Amino acid sequence: MTKKKFYLTVAIPYVNAKPHIGHALEFVQGDVVARWHRQRGEDVFYVSGADENSLKNVQAAEKLGISPKQLCDENAKAFVEFARALNVQFDVFYRSSSPEHIASSQELWRRCDVAGDIYKKQYRGLYCVGCELFYTRAELNERGECFEHSGKPLEEVEEENYFFRLSKYQKQLDALIASDRYHIVPEGKKNEALSFMRAGLEDFSISRSVTRARGWGVPVPDDPAHIMYVWFDALNVYRSAAPDRWPADLHVIGKGILRFHAVYWPAILLSAKLPLPKELFVHGYVTVDGAKMSKTTGNVVDPIALVEKYGADAVRYYFLREISPYDDGDYSEEKFKTRYNADLANGLGNFAARVLTLGVGIGDFGANRKPAFGVTEKIEATKKLVEEKIASFKFNEALAAIWDLIAFGDEYVNAKSPWKIADSQEKAQALFDLVVVLDNVAALVTPYLPDAAGKISKCIAWDGDVLRVQRGAVLFPRIE
Repeated sequence: MTKKKFYLTVAIPYVNAKPHIGHALEFVQGDVVARWHRQRGEDVFYVSGADENSLKNVQAAEKLGISPKQLCDENAKAFVEFARALNVQFDVFYRSSSPEHIASSQELWRRCDVAGDIYKKQYRGLYCVGCELFYTRAELNERGECFEHSGKPLEEVEEENYFFRLSKYQKQLDALIASDRYHIVPEGKKNEALSFMRAGLEDFSISRSVTRARGWGVPVPDDPAHIMYVWFDALNVYRSAAPDRWPADLHVIGKGILRFHAVYWPAILLSAKLPLPKELFVHGYVTVDGAKMSKTTGNVVDPIALVEKYGADAVRYYFLREISPYDDGDYSEEKFKTRYNADLANGLGNFAARVLTLGVGIGDFGANRKPAFGVTEKIEATKKLVEEKIASFKFNEALAAIWDLIAFGDEYVNAKSPWKIADSQEKAQALFDLVVVLDNVAALVTPYLPDAAGKISKCIAWDGDVLRVQRGAVLFPRIE
């Protein structure tokens, strides 16, 4: 029997600097979706990569006195190590400087050219290197700055570039998004994309002069004087990384790059006569102590240091439970410790320790035993709710449902007090019920906290209908 395919991607981060906690949020969100689909027996392929062909990478390398390739080599490696530290399991981390990607992007360009959607003209505009995007004055703040990178001056650029006929696809894109054939979650971001389009789409520049690009990037086919605009080639990483698996079932991105994924990318694919991705999930940003992360203010949080101090599961849990998947969220050390102690140390960790310690005392639970009806009912209701929540990327609400099952288990321990039960069969049933609850908690929490789930599962061994339990190590020691 052929497994159902599920191909998902997270955004391809610029590698002009080391990863930060915003990347942690997105990588972990994608990893949860990937693990959840794997649990369902699907053929999952999870991709990210390094966005290397940008002017900001060139400028960062120049500041350091190294080549763009050296910068990208070092930071791409840092992102791979970063993902590994977070227990994020990419099937491929794909680099946009690879020969295969360059060839694929040139083929994509030729497809759009054949469709009559690429032309050359002289252009003058305001360019934000941070966004790698030209802006009209109407799109800027009152100080003439990009909203995404306020405080940083825009470059006024005049040169002859190639342009893509985005305006040609306005009605088609509107119909695709409005009808959810290209499904954008949450609804507010779908409406934002529609609003941007209905204000009128303008053709956009898809090349840079070799001089301004410092010769770094994907060459435009048959024109050595031009390099492809980074967003034209970077979006194609989703195809070039896994051409046999295209189209993607899901793209996961941050809100700052909505227009590229909701408008530019599907228009390019329509022009190239290629299948469109099926769904786009858009998350918010992470602030630190209520403020935007900034090297100037010194509030940039190193996620690797967090993992080294508290463990990958604890960091994953904070971003999944504390941060709303649809809105901006905040990190602070105080909130991290509070959430850790309340939910992990006193919640899951304490419940697992209680049940496994009690379970060891009873030994072999015996064959053909079934959990009590109320226990089964609660477990099945939780499974259904968790499935509903994760299908709409409400990771925080899915975890809340699992922790409600943990609370149910804690109440069951207190109500039954197995250590006080004299009847051996009644005691065995109460303990069996608790172990079944914990076993199901471990299965449900696996996509979110894979390390803790694995440790719990190793302590619960099924041999046919016979269940045996052993005591485990402390999952989450309290922190002060």
